[in-house]
Amino acid sequence: MINRQTFDEGFPGPGLAELNESIAAFHKSRPSLWSLPLESVRKARREGAGVFAAPRADPAAREASVQGRGGHAIPLRILTPQSGTARGTYLHFHGGGWVFGEPVENDERLRALCEEARLAVVSVGYRLAPEHPFPAAPEDCEDAALALAGGRIEGVPAEGLLIGGESAGAHLAVLTLVRLRDGHGLAPFRAANLIAGCYDLSLTPSARNWGEERLVLNTEDLKELVLRFVPESYGLHDPKVSPLFADLKGLPPALFTVGTRDPLLDDTLFMATRWLSAGNAATLSVWTGGCHVFQFFDAPASRSANAEATRFLMDALGEDRAA
Repeated sequence: MINRQTFDEGFPGPGLAELNESIAAFHKSRPSLWSLPLESVRKARREGAGVFAAPRADPAAREASVQGRGGHAIPLRILTPQSGTARGTYLHFHGGGWVFGEPVENDERLRALCEEARLAVVSVGYRLAPEHPFPAAPEDCEDAALALAGGRIEGVPAEGLLIGGESAGAHLAVLTLVRLRDGHGLAPFRAANLIAGCYDLSLTPSARNWGEERLVLNTEDLKELVLRFVPESYGLHDPKVSPLFADLKGLPPALFTVGTRDPLLDDTLFMATRWLSAGNAATLSVWTGGCHVFQFFDAPASRSANAEATRFLMDALGEDRAA
């Protein structure tokens, strides 16, 4: 059972109340994303002029690519441990609502994971909407996963595989697992790290009822992002679009993490329950007062949540953790 006290907003995780106040104040001082040209919003995100800090590119990151099914190059950003040989590889999909974001934004967090867990990290630069709407992003993620599992990404292990992402990236991670199972009979990943995913693109109750307050996301944002990502020819309840409705049998153990001040709270609560009911192992980690992807900000609770995810991935390697 979920502890009812987890949802008592009078006792937020360390530093999260102050974080939420600063994020809300920031958004109130800025125009709506949807009143600005799309490319200007992307540029602001790259420069740290949005709610997230400017990316700090890892000087040791390596750029690579794999070929997508359409013949295009799928960019990859690769980190490898500087402290020894990698024990496995974490395939990562960035967030940004399928419309924004790029792998470099995650360098700092992924470098910490890389060194602590002794993992190689491959972050996928999948195609973004609306220029490349669904199913472009899931196809790119599937093709990258096939390349990794097939040993076609140079310099990273093709065994001890883990998968994950945040927000839209968590959605793409689940779709990738289902696509590998259904399209290829493959289950190469030992565990999934799923942070604040959007699993029902028709919007769960928490997303629909959130309203106008913007703590990274609000209801309008989610509707606008889905509108740009999913063409009208696809139904939002289609399991290929919204994995909450998919057959989830035979998927790996997953850590589901979300904050109680996230419009996508229900997505995680519902998906974790369905994951378990399908016979898979699931760990649910709910952080009181956490906003959407609070792990990206500097707060004690954020550092604790990131450490929890690192431990989960290390534990998934079992005996492979030994040096």
